[in-house]
Amino acid sequence: MSHIVKTKAGTYRANWRDHTDRQRSKTFATKREATAFLAEINASLNRGTYVDPHAGKSKFGPYAETWLKSRNHELATAARDESIMRNHVLARWRDIPLGKIDHSAVQAWITDLGKRLSPASVIECNRLLSGVLRSAVRDRIIGANPCEGVRLPRRRRQDDDDRIITREEFTTLLRHVPDRYRAVVALAAGAGLRWGECAGLRWDAVDLDAATLRVLRVAVEINGHITIKPYPKSRAGRREVPLPGFAVDLLTRHRAAFPAGPLGEVFTGRSGNLMSRHTFRARVWRPSLVRAGLLGSVTDLGDGFLVTWTDKTGTERRKRFPTREEAVSHLAQHAGEGLRFHDLRHCYATWLVSEGVPVNDVAGLIGHEQISTTLNRYTHASRDRGNRARAVFADFSLTPVRESPAETERPSPDGEPTA
Repeated sequence: MSHIVKTKAGTYRANWRDHTDRQRSKTFATKREATAFLAEINASLNRGTYVDPHAGKSKFGPYAETWLKSRNHELATAARDESIMRNHVLARWRDIPLGKIDHSAVQAWITDLGKRLSPASVIECNRLLSGVLRSAVRDRIIGANPCEGVRLPRRRRQDDDDRIITREEFTTLLRHVPDRYRAVVALAAGAGLRWGECAGLRWDAVDLDAATLRVLRVAVEINGHITIKPYPKSRAGRREVPLPGFAVDLLTRHRAAFPAGPLGEVFTGRSGNLMSRHTFRARVWRPSLVRAGLLGSVTDLGDGFLVTWTDKTGTERRKRFPTREEAVSHLAQHAGEGLRFHDLRHCYATWLVSEGVPVNDVAGLIGHEQISTTLNRYTHASRDRGNRARAVFADFSLTPVRESPAETERPSPDGEPTA
């Protein structure tokens, strides 16, 4: 039962029991204010929309950190979200009471983030903030989620045509990859495997005689620590993949030349440990792109080497080095992003679609549960689409249009046909 008590100080204390049957109270200067407040409290309890008027004073930071730890997510997802929360969300809202966060403040924050971050990153920041506040609504700490209705920047599809290389360019790239890692690159472009699927591959999942492999487990790298997850990214990720001839040849050579890991891992680093994605990118992948002519350019001047590249800001740079090795190393470190290892998976899907493989089959081969994901993310227009479109009609010709006899041979009044 709710009731009002006059205090010794002459104020009025409104008393009520909340939805958990705990006794609550709040003091007012006048009895009218206390009465109106209790009326609202009783109405919200009856409607099931009750919110503790004191709970909104809790600060966002401690509540958000508890929320983040309580979620049941994969290690990689948890690490990504923790980084976004720490660097962007908590940096703005840590010390703000939950009840003081309003729609206008959230919109201003989103707009400011849009000036510094990509649309995709802004959307992720909003996702985490909204998740925390949505949980606060369920816990009856706040009455509504102020993130609802916030205008977000539109995520625009980037022009990735320069990241879809031809099969001839891939052949050139493969020749410049060190022997130990050549089969890894072959599986990305020839079987559409993700990095984690390559790094976590074991020989028990490879059948070279049947030219197939099974994706059963993946490697997960978080802050330099690599673990093996005994199942792939999604249910569709557990799949059997056909291997092209060049991948079978390279895997056969790899097995003969390099020992397997302690648990039968196909690929290991020079130390015998699981491959690190970051080490591979810096020491193997990017130098291979430079040597293949897919990242900047190295010109032999006779008495040195001139390096030309475009940096991350889009500015063209030039520098001279005494040796080719120094030139390649500098380009690998300082050139813009260029072709990513994951782009070989894009190439695989695009090559299959371009050759007429049905999209639903491609989705199954690369481990997508939704065909729309394959269409939207991993297929791109081929460079010769104009010629391919014309080729469809190459043997199609139109017979000159002739007027029908009914129109050209009308009978004259005397019965004779007229022109």
